[in-house]
Amino acid sequence: MTEAEIAFIHTQRIAHLATADAAGHPHVVPVCYAFDGAQFYIALDEKPKRVQTNKLRRVRNILARHEAALLIDRYDEDWSQLGYVLVHGHAELLMPDHPLHAGALALLRARYPQYRTMALETRPVIVITPLRITSWGAIQSSPTPGS
Repeated sequence: MTEAEIAFIHTQRIAHLATADAAGHPHVVPVCYAFDGAQFYIALDEKPKRVQTNKLRRVRNILARHEAALLIDRYDEDWSQLGYVLVHGHAELLMPDHPLHAGALALLRARYPQYRTMALETRPVIVITPLRITSWGAIQSSPTPGS
């Protein structure tokens, strides 16, 4: 990853997680994420969901096949400011007893204050290990004020 890609990843607030089921049917959801310089972490948080955490499609898909993509993008009315970093990686679930779980939660809570009041210690965390990175556009510049 380039320094510009890393800086872009740290400045954006949301991403889109793409997974696929065993038959290859895609599923995409917006997510909050943290990056430690090596891996991406996504909480399975307390926001209202229609099913239990272990029944979420993204969880079932990761258990069925570990390929995932994480799209971190920026839209701006000034199209010269458009950019994205696309992470193709290996996704897994970190269970609460996993050694990386507590550190992942600390990173997520530092980035998103809303997580500080959520009981995330009993929930799995998605971890994505990048295998390939693609970037495009104005990832090295910030949007113009007022955009």
